[in-house]
Amino acid sequence: MALNLEWFRTFKTIYETGSLTTTAQRLFISQPGVSLHLNSLESYVGYKLFDRAARKMVPTERAKMLYNYILEAINKLEAAEEHFFKSSDTHKPTVSIGMCLETYQFTLEQHIASLPFNLSIKFGEYPDMQHDLDNGLLDLIITPQKGSQPNLEYQPFSKERIVLVGGGRQDCAEFKRLLKKKDMEGAENWLKEQTWYSTAADMENLRKFWHLNFNRHPDFRPNYIVPNKCSIVRCMSDGTGFAVIPDFLCRQELQTGQLKLVWEGENTIENTLYFGKRKKTMFAKEISMIEGFFMEEAVEV
Repeated sequence: MALNLEWFRTFKTIYETGSLTTTAQRLFISQPGVSLHLNSLESYVGYKLFDRAARKMVPTERAKMLYNYILEAINKLEAAEEHFFKSSDTHKPTVSIGMCLETYQFTLEQHIASLPFNLSIKFGEYPDMQHDLDNGLLDLIITPQKGSQPNLEYQPFSKERIVLVGGGRQDCAEFKRLLKKKDMEGAENWLKEQTWYSTAADMENLRKFWHLNFNRHPDFRPNYIVPNKCSIVRCMSDGTGFAVIPDFLCRQELQTGQLKLVWEGENTIENTLYFGKRKKTMFAKEISMIEGFFMEEAVEV
């Protein structure tokens, strides 16, 4: 385990205040985050640093020794931080949010410069985000998956539908004719002969869509593997080709004709999106502002 100097800052503040709650407020981090720092430091040094008494964190003898040993060094580091970064607003709270990259680019990125608080964004797998949220490393997640952690709550706010889209200049007449004839095998074979876009990290939407509508896995490889779904939208706009993506990512392009909604499928895939957060948070005001941006783009649940 690598040592994190932030653990010492957290330890020092707990020692001086005797309170996890006050420490969280002073350092502008969540209380679960404070507990995680302390537990990590105790695991690193190999002994208990505080006795958890009612409403009070009582330092052990080893904690007193550690405090006296690190106090001067931490004070110097904090003085250096204040001196070299005095032009920045160190009193702004920092809110940490987890979501997929495309959701960030489509909804939140345009608002970043106007936020009155600091923001840290994490991209990754949804189970990992839920774990980090429960442990206080994240304050809010945007997810289509609900977890079972008792300290977390999930609020539905929007829906996304996984659809087949084509470029604005893509000729889909033959595909539509085959669908009208209920020739699903012919429609599938026609699609497999076309140009396809996907991402390296996410073939799941294509596999689900294909299995639900053609009762088999897609046995072809997309022609173009691009970094993310927003890149798919840009590459196909006013062009040709096909992709299976969430409709909210290309709503504007569909309205302007840059992309075509080719098929929603005989069996549609619809996901509910949730705000995931801890039941108790010190960033309720900031989280509410972030949620507002998403609600502006939301499709009614």
